[in-house]
Amino acid sequence: MSSSSAANANIARHLPLVAARQPGTPALKVPRSRTADGRIDYLALSYAELAGEVAAWQATMTARGVRRGDRTLVMVRPGLPLIAAVFALFGLGAVPVVIDPGMGRKSFLACVARSRPRALVGIPLARLVSRVFRREFASVEVRVPASGKPTARLTRAAPAGASPAIVESAANELAAVLFTSGSTGAPKGVCYTHGMFDAQVRLIREAYGIQPGEIDLPMLPIFALFNPALGMTTVVPEIDPSRPAAVDPAKIVQAIRQENVTNSFGSPTLWHKIAMHCAQHDVALPSVRRVLSAGAPVPPELWTSSRRLLPGGELHSPYGATEALPVSTISAREVLEDTAAATLGGRGTCVGRVIAGNAVKIIALADAPLAGLEGTRELPAGEIGEIIVSGPTVTREYDQLPDATAAAKIAGKDGAVWHRMGDCGYLDASGRLWFCGRKAERVETSDGSLFTEQVEPIFNALEAVRRCALIGLGDRGRQRPAVVVEPADPTVINSSERCRRLARELRQLALQQTSPIRRINLFYFHPAFPVDVRHNAKIHRLTLARWAMTATGYESDPKR
Repeated sequence: MSSSSAANANIARHLPLVAARQPGTPALKVPRSRTADGRIDYLALSYAELAGEVAAWQATMTARGVRRGDRTLVMVRPGLPLIAAVFALFGLGAVPVVIDPGMGRKSFLACVARSRPRALVGIPLARLVSRVFRREFASVEVRVPASGKPTARLTRAAPAGASPAIVESAANELAAVLFTSGSTGAPKGVCYTHGMFDAQVRLIREAYGIQPGEIDLPMLPIFALFNPALGMTTVVPEIDPSRPAAVDPAKIVQAIRQENVTNSFGSPTLWHKIAMHCAQHDVALPSVRRVLSAGAPVPPELWTSSRRLLPGGELHSPYGATEALPVSTISAREVLEDTAAATLGGRGTCVGRVIAGNAVKIIALADAPLAGLEGTRELPAGEIGEIIVSGPTVTREYDQLPDATAAAKIAGKDGAVWHRMGDCGYLDASGRLWFCGRKAERVETSDGSLFTEQVEPIFNALEAVRRCALIGLGDRGRQRPAVVVEPADPTVINSSERCRRLARELRQLALQQTSPIRRINLFYFHPAFPVDVRHNAKIHRLTLARWAMTATGYESDPKR
């Protein structure tokens, strides 16, 4: 079917269109070695060459028996195989199933079994795993081999300059199943339609003014899939997606400066490492127009350091989730000039203004499923409640999980779906959205609720604290609040006296507040917080709460 059909919503249609319009424009650069003078040597493909590569993948997949509608588990390296294989599947009308590689074997296998893929596109290790764990991979009938090298090409399997096939796809047709990180529960497959992908491309382009011809370095591989639709060149970073926090920031900085990167997405943890490296080596990133950082709240020091790091650009933080992205956005300018002081004063973290096309409501907190909006109570500006969102990128269901769908979705008028973000927050008088913490991680005391983002930034401001986590001990409604601290100096935890001293400092800081943080006088010290694999930024607070049940806590000044 022609990719030019006005009725065709297939997200892959953008690739042959861009290839026809600007065939020689670089589409993809994948690092393969270093030159004699230390520069990064890239495998570079133009848009015409990438289109031919996708056509080659389609020929291989079709010969192996991949059909329209087939759920296809994609287990390949980031780089050329990932982008080419996924676009080939989109074009054929098959459904890529993409699962984070580092979520752990048990969770990964559970996700595979539940998604029931008919086909597998995988490197040799992936195909071996599919044979060893036969029960979880029982639905797999077709195996398409992929090289373990991120620079591997297939173009000899199709005529040079071939254009990929693009089947006609409706906007509401299933395009992909992408999995959540599982930071506050088991990972869930999120069902994306072609129309939702199209809307994401449109909202991202309009919200950030992205222009064709820009150069992107995405530190979350899935974000590279938007670039053909945005007309950007993808520079694949030297990063292990299963261990992103172990990235060498020097390699990222070299790639950005060498390739004149204009755009990049990465978690606050990754960009904090990059900013520290640049500060230590007196280096800036003048080509970068924008950095998008999400996955967890951006810490104050990163907002501040971004002004020097990006002399010609701006740090932005889009707010959203796998189920709905982007919802709102905020820039370093607005944070530093307006909202940072309020965050340090316990008001939460401002995540900016709602992006045009979306609608956000704050409703009274509820843990039970809500069938329709008529069963909710919308809260006025300034009052903390549960954040729900409706819009063109809001997904409608989880894959094979009707109970999870019922718990997370609310039926609106005229077929609209509202997604429960699982977050607490409020809208201020000017319409900006403030994030106060995950709903599952709120602490319910006999005196009321405490929210992580109204507590942690206050303690994080202490120089001796790398980061901290609010936890609740005991039964909800009668929980005792406590704070787990990851010290800036990890040797602190080896000395009970130093722990007591730091606990006293934290308690004094709490007593200076007029907010409910004054109640907190119990502190724990942990060497390295458990965090999510995808962003290495979301703290597993519920895991820390279970750890604290058998750990030593330091109670400071209990009578005050």
